[in-house]
Amino acid sequence: MLDSKQLRTDTEAVARNLARRGFTLDLDAFRALEDRRKAAQVEADRLRAERNANAKAVGMAKGKGEDASALLARGEQLTGELTAAEAALAAVQAESDGWLMGLPNLLHDSVPDGRDESANLEVRRHGTARAFDFTPLDHVDLGAKLGGLDFEAAARISGARFAVLRGGVARLHRALAQFMLDLHTGEHGYQEIYAPYLVSPEALVGTGQLPKFSQDLFAVQGERPFYLIPTAEVPVTNLVREQIVAPESLPMRYVAHTPCFRSEAGAAGKDTRGLIRQHQFDKVELVHIVKPEDSYAALEQLTAHAETVLQRLGLPYRVLALCAGDIGFGSAKTYDLEVWLPGQGKYREISSCSNCEAFQARRMQARWRNPATGKPEPLHTLNGSGVAVGRAMVAVLENYQNADGSVTVPEALRPYMGGLEVLRG
Repeated sequence: MLDSKQLRTDTEAVARNLARRGFTLDLDAFRALEDRRKAAQVEADRLRAERNANAKAVGMAKGKGEDASALLARGEQLTGELTAAEAALAAVQAESDGWLMGLPNLLHDSVPDGRDESANLEVRRHGTARAFDFTPLDHVDLGAKLGGLDFEAAARISGARFAVLRGGVARLHRALAQFMLDLHTGEHGYQEIYAPYLVSPEALVGTGQLPKFSQDLFAVQGERPFYLIPTAEVPVTNLVREQIVAPESLPMRYVAHTPCFRSEAGAAGKDTRGLIRQHQFDKVELVHIVKPEDSYAALEQLTAHAETVLQRLGLPYRVLALCAGDIGFGSAKTYDLEVWLPGQGKYREISSCSNCEAFQARRMQARWRNPATGKPEPLHTLNGSGVAVGRAMVAVLENYQNADGSVTVPEALRPYMGGLEVLRG
């Protein structure tokens, strides 16, 4: 959520920033809403002051032995009027908060201009795409040869956009997740988190998925309102929800391996083949909770940690700075990592690393006590995939395939595969 004070005092600058995204801030609607809020606040304050003055007058009258019945009657009237005024203020404040919830984050100045992904800026590349002396298969055909990818069985169980993994392929998937967790906890200093897979609507409001992106979520029927998590970012970032964090406990760096559940409502017809876009997939997620002045250094660090996974696996990749028109709703700046997939002959996203600045923290009421001011102030939150397990498996299968349909196991994963060097059908 944006800083409401900044929105009120620097409205034109906020509008210009949001316009870079292609988002039009309705200034007339905002000013009309703000005028109503101010008027309701002034009226509630006036009635409260008059009621307090009246109560004081009642005390003075009684102290002098005077008849206070008129003052008491006026006090009752003022109490009723104040109750109505406070209800009106609460209503317009709720309307204002709801309006604020629909506004995306402000962009960092370094975010490149552009309306869509074609304007994303390549920052760097790592590794060279392998030259094959045979026509490389995609992961779907490789999985079939290995007997490890079963989409038909998944369709009978759950429908489209699900997969059953078998044998060595299932083990490879598990090995990748374990490798990532060990790397991030052992070398990068993250604390591992096991988090709930079901969360409340409030948790999703906190990280920005609700109310705007409800169509992308799976709601669970039951006595209590729950949603399946679309990413571990939701429960892990909400660890600091409604907390005031001591400065000496910062930064906090968390890693969690969870399944993720997405309806992909806005992706109809996209990536219908294979594992690239599934309703259920696994991800190892990285979350940083930091002081505001440290968040952009943390973004570079988080991105480097995700890159290390790809480097250790020997996978060619590139890093993109997302442009203003392609960046996520809650992000101030995002780097995408795209891994090379020879079966598709192009780079595909495998990680998205974002600095949300104070956007999520304001929604969660997540604060730290700034020793310079002694006051609670919003934290900065960051998140990124470290990395998507299924897409990493796709990249390993396609980049390490052999002419006979077997797949060489990357050296980094062999300790997690019982020393197995080659997957065969």
